[in-house]
This record gives sequence, C-alpha cells and structure tokens, in this order.
Amino acid sequence: MIPTLLLAGLVFGRWWRISIPAATIGWAVLLVADGSVADLPHFLGAALLGFINVTIGVSVFLALRLVIRGVTGHHRQASPS
Repeated sequence: MIPTLLLAGLVFGRWWRISIPAATIGWAVLLVADGSVADLPHFLGAALLGFINVTIGVSVFLALRLVIRGVTGHHRQASPS
C-alpha cells in the first residue's frame, strides 16, 4: 500500500500543509478500521510510515515543480499595486 501514499503525495503535493497531516492520520485510522493495527505502538508506527511515504510523494511533486518552472522560465509574478 506504500504506492497509494506516494501517489497521494504526488497528486495533492500542491496542498502539502493539509495533505501530509491528513494522510498521516488517515493511514493510521484506516489500518485500525481494517483490523491490521490493534495497539498504540503499531498505530504510531503506521502513522510514521504514512507520514514518511506521503512526504516523499510531496517532495517529488515539489522538486518536479521547481524543475519545470526552471526549464520553462515560468514564475508567478506579483500583481502590481
């Protein structure tokens, strides 16, 4: 299921401040609901693995965005006041 969180990080990387905590908590809760995790240490471990995997996906998204912006020369410009 690791690719699921990597893909979530890639897809929702633009909103990383929301997607990382949501995926961290969501992954651990999903495993509890599934019955795969029954105690606190395993819950915390699942949350940590969810955090790591989605953070890698977000990092790849952000790195690709920087590369694309560097190649195309497209940068967001401030609106004139």
